[in-house]
Amino acid sequence: MNDYVEYINPDEVHEECGVFGMYDFDGSGVASEIYYGLFALQHRGQESCGIAVSDTEGPKGKVYTHKGMGLCNEVFTPETLEGLHGNIGVGHVRYSTAGSSTRENAQPLVLNYVKGTLALAHNGNLVNAPELRRELEYTGAIFQTTIDSEVIAYHIARERINTQNVETAVANAMKKIKGAYALVIMSPRKLIGARDPYGFKPLCIGKKDNAYILASESCALDTINAEFVRDVLPGEIVSITKEGIRSDLSMCLKEKSKEARCIFEYIYFARPDSVFDGVSVYHARIHAGRSLAIDSPVEADLVVGVPESGNAAALGYSMQSGIPYGTAFVKNSYVGRTFIKPKQSSRVSSVKVKLNVLKEAVAGKRVIMIDDSIVRGTTSALIVNMLREAGAKEVHVRISAPPFLHPCYFGTDIPSEDQLIAHNKSVEEIRRILNADSLSYLRMERLAEMADGLPICTACFSGDYPIAPPTEDIRGEFAE
Repeated sequence: MNDYVEYINPDEVHEECGVFGMYDFDGSGVASEIYYGLFALQHRGQESCGIAVSDTEGPKGKVYTHKGMGLCNEVFTPETLEGLHGNIGVGHVRYSTAGSSTRENAQPLVLNYVKGTLALAHNGNLVNAPELRRELEYTGAIFQTTIDSEVIAYHIARERINTQNVETAVANAMKKIKGAYALVIMSPRKLIGARDPYGFKPLCIGKKDNAYILASESCALDTINAEFVRDVLPGEIVSITKEGIRSDLSMCLKEKSKEARCIFEYIYFARPDSVFDGVSVYHARIHAGRSLAIDSPVEADLVVGVPESGNAAALGYSMQSGIPYGTAFVKNSYVGRTFIKPKQSSRVSSVKVKLNVLKEAVAGKRVIMIDDSIVRGTTSALIVNMLREAGAKEVHVRISAPPFLHPCYFGTDIPSEDQLIAHNKSVEEIRRILNADSLSYLRMERLAEMADGLPICTACFSGDYPIAPPTEDIRGEFAE
């Protein structure tokens, strides 16, 4: 039996993917810049990654690709990056929700078809992928992967056969696919970005010298010293060619009420230094913490956050309450995708591999512990007990999100309802399971404030799905 196992905490919520694309009009190679962009997006997916590049002045349709399982620094070497020749390219980091974790499912996907080549990187989940897949299979399509991204690529390729350009093909495909998607697509001479009409997933545009960039988060632009231009609008298609950047707003929804950004981008997924549709992720989390302090005050000596996403909310709670903010946890930054599985006799907790408590900081104190969510409850209970073992006199848990009550079908691995601790237990019952002195969640009405009034999706908390859920579960291993 292999002693190396994936370091995936079953009580954490994970995002599916991060995408990055770049087109340098001066003809300079883009592989290294894409690599560093993916590095900045590594928090969005740690299972696999890949880069596909092409030369717009070279042989049409010649694509150089490298992808594999693991983190960016495990998959790519200086030698592999040097072998990726081209001034246009797309990159991807993946964490599987629907579709298993295998090399075949790593992206970008590269298709060779009658009109040339197509490389696609996708973040999100389609709710109608199974029926679209069956429809394609019955017309002769042969699939190489189990991911819905290949369904999107097939539809774009088929539409391209009967359209004048790839932008129109993407627009036609968008009329068929339903769900959450941020796409970065490379054709031999164009880089295209597209965002679903609801705006579930983030996608932004950047510029560096004479190059344009598409990225899941603005933090990736900062990493390569690129300038943030703007966000791709919900339903928008942007096309980058040697003539510059052009936008097709024809797919944009006119009704703002139908937009539904994933609120968990602000709560957990996005890096705190990112800005998503004009709203700072850092300030959104500060606001959540302030709201918790207003709505769920408690007397204590110290406010601490569970790294990393709990830290800003803890700071916000401290600022509002006046209770000192402190550091209670030391995070092991070198826990990658894998670690050596301990023997059962040693009873080493995976949580303790990742976190350790500063006893000097919490001993004898009443501690308020801020975390972003409780899924099954096992990890939260372990962390509370770690604080108690370190000498904390009281532990009050505050969660910077409402209780998870429903699964997500749009690219988040929230499990089935029977596995969600809040689905069939009261707050008081959960408090007892966690062994906390008190427990409070963020109130639902505070979510809109976090997003500065932008239309958001709250389905995992409210059950109010912007799109009708699929009749069959599309979430693969996370349905169980």
